Amino acid sequence: MRLRIGRSERGRSRTARALRNLRRGRLQRTLSAATAASALPLGVEIYFEHYRGSFGDKWMWTPIALTPALVAAGVAGVVSDRAASTALPIASALFALDGAIGVITHVRGVARKPGGFQEPLYNIVMGPPLLAPGSLVMVGGIGLLAAALPRER
Repeated sequence: MRLRIGRSERGRSRTARALRNLRRGRLQRTLSAATAASALPLGVEIYFEHYRGSFGDKWMWTPIALTPALVAAGVAGVVSDRAASTALPIASALFALDGAIGVITHVRGVARKPGGFQEPLYNIVMGPPLLAPGSLVMVGGIGLLAAALPRER
């Protein structure tokens, strides 16, 4: 005789398994998925903001070019342990490095506006957002963390 498990019991067992994985630090697939899911809308937003800035600097194209690679590496990291330990850390490190470079270019962009940091109320609001490239660093960091953690069971 075969026991039938109801939907609520299956849901509880999935939750219990997810909690066990979390407690034991096995989050590679989850963080790979989070990286891919975060990078795509971030890349779209960056495109629109840099489009608004008329892509005035060649560095404005780098997060646009790196986003598809990170999304693909994140999705591959969900499916494959090998991709999570090879492609994902490379794409994530490049994305995070690009974000760090973006912080520098955004600070320079505010400084180059008329009045620079002497007119902070206007130039920080109307210039390039100073903290926005930090989101690339965070998403890249999530991907690097995913590559470092063990895979869920």
